[in-house]
Amino acid sequence: MAIKIKVCSQDDLQALQEISIETFTETFQEQNTPENMQAYLENAYTLDKLQKEMSQSDSTFFFIFYNDQLAGYMKVNTDDAQSEEVGEDALEIERIYIRSGFQRKGLGKYLMDKAIEIAKDKKKKKVWLGVWEYNKQALLFYEKNGFVQTGSHSFFMGSDEQTDYIMTKTLKVYA
Repeated sequence: MAIKIKVCSQDDLQALQEISIETFTETFQEQNTPENMQAYLENAYTLDKLQKEMSQSDSTFFFIFYNDQLAGYMKVNTDDAQSEEVGEDALEIERIYIRSGFQRKGLGKYLMDKAIEIAKDKKKKKVWLGVWEYNKQALLFYEKNGFVQTGSHSFFMGSDEQTDYIMTKTLKVYA
């Protein structure tokens, strides 16, 4: 098995949009109305919005490939790009999405480990993320990997206000 990670560039916008819509839909369409899904997708994953996110200096998108096939992606934020005021000592994993055909191959863990490596390189003390309260598979995954719930925030899926748990992992920092 060959796993590769690549930093996304502006040349990857179309592929990023496609995999974003595909993986978000796979993950959440069963628990949400078609209207709320459509409203969210039409707002969150436009080429213009993704281009702006990619241009943010404190945000980075990564593609993960499994045997040369695009299997998923991750977005991390630091400093002012974080979606919550968590502090300058933190790195946010805003998104980790793996295509359904590539799940259970360790790719999510691979990306999470990459985010932790980036956080340590940037001398961050913690990594945090938001997870929908009903995404039991993701909650278990993050808990198993040392994240604990430290708060919550609202997430709007169209007109539906949902709750995301904020989960944080404190890193061992060495002088």
